[in-house]
Amino acid sequence: MTQVQTHEDPRTAMQVYGQRARTAARQVRKAADKAKAAALRAMADLIEERGEQLKQQNALDLEAARKNGLADALIDRLAITDKTLLSMATGLRQIAAMPDPVGSLGPTTTRPNGMRVAQMRVPLGVIGIIYESRPNVTIDAAALCLKSGNATILRGGSEAFHSNQALGGIIQEGLARAGLPQHAVQVVDTTDRAAVGAMVTMTEYIDVIVPRGGKGLIERLSREATVPLIKHLDGNCHVYLDKAADPVKAHDVTVNAKTYRYGICGTMETLLVHADVAGTLLPPIAATLVSKGVELRGCERTRAILPTALPATEEDWETEYLAPILAIRVVDDIDQAMEHIERYSSQHTESIITEDLAAATRFQREVDSSSVYVNLPTCFADGFEYGLGAEIGISTNRLHARGPVGLEGLTTMKWVLTGEGQLRG
Repeated sequence: MTQVQTHEDPRTAMQVYGQRARTAARQVRKAADKAKAAALRAMADLIEERGEQLKQQNALDLEAARKNGLADALIDRLAITDKTLLSMATGLRQIAAMPDPVGSLGPTTTRPNGMRVAQMRVPLGVIGIIYESRPNVTIDAAALCLKSGNATILRGGSEAFHSNQALGGIIQEGLARAGLPQHAVQVVDTTDRAAVGAMVTMTEYIDVIVPRGGKGLIERLSREATVPLIKHLDGNCHVYLDKAADPVKAHDVTVNAKTYRYGICGTMETLLVHADVAGTLLPPIAATLVSKGVELRGCERTRAILPTALPATEEDWETEYLAPILAIRVVDDIDQAMEHIERYSSQHTESIITEDLAAATRFQREVDSSSVYVNLPTCFADGFEYGLGAEIGISTNRLHARGPVGLEGLTTMKWVLTGEGQLRG
């Protein structure tokens, strides 16, 4: 893997990464889909061949993380297991097989003078990814950026340094095997925080930044960045059990939404329950959650039903726990549930459990989040589950991309007009 010399000043080094990426972007933009797919399949093969080596490098990161007292949820994100390796290889092959979005045309309109007008999908250019803990993001981001015709600069967190450098080597070998420019994907080889500050202001080289990490990181980047960001600040996700909820679905979906994995942004953090069914639905749900080690915090009406729940505070409604803690509120009706979501949600993912079509329709139309579900756990908030192959992140932005960002979210449109010599009179 070609590296920038780490003895250089980080800002100077990032300029080199940027220059290389901009040059590579011009080549990747015109690369044939056959070459891009071949590179992705080669990366998948290399991950399978070198799985033990990757786990050895990951073990160095895990050891350091435990010594540094990294939270269990973050250690879970950091670990490369056999399942992780299989998921990375499978994702690469799925993305390789997906239709190439670059060059596709939208509907064509013929103007009265015979001129044909359409829009063509094109790459964004150079994408910077800044992320923490999760080495699988290195593969997902590289694959999605390459398939969509972009060059990318990847700056992972220091806690995953060895893992990311090993994966970066595999990515660049895969590019080389397919005859694509080595610098189409670059993994930054310094942990100096100044590199992050440089990336988010390199408007001459980077077209968009995608941050993936904790609220503190994204708040910092939002303050400092002059490059546009595709981001979400946090994942304060809600499930609402409507008065017409099926009890079995209500139980199973709620438990899955909270306990599938605590450290992902799609985990349910607040459960809202209609007052008419709270006394019936809450006790069995609570019993299962407590048996799985989840701490419950509730409003006064919740605690009247679940006396062992701790009192919920205003801060609980605002918190993305990323931990086995759940806030519960009993509400009068769907309107109060949606008012709570409007006030406290991070506009990430919300779900209603109901057999009432009118309630489901209202919830999906009126709740203003990037993903809104009916009878599903919020942990489905993932590009892979949406059929995108993988995701580069989840956006709560209103402009350009919203929700899980896959291939199309990493492209933009340009107008293409075709005529036979018409003149404007």
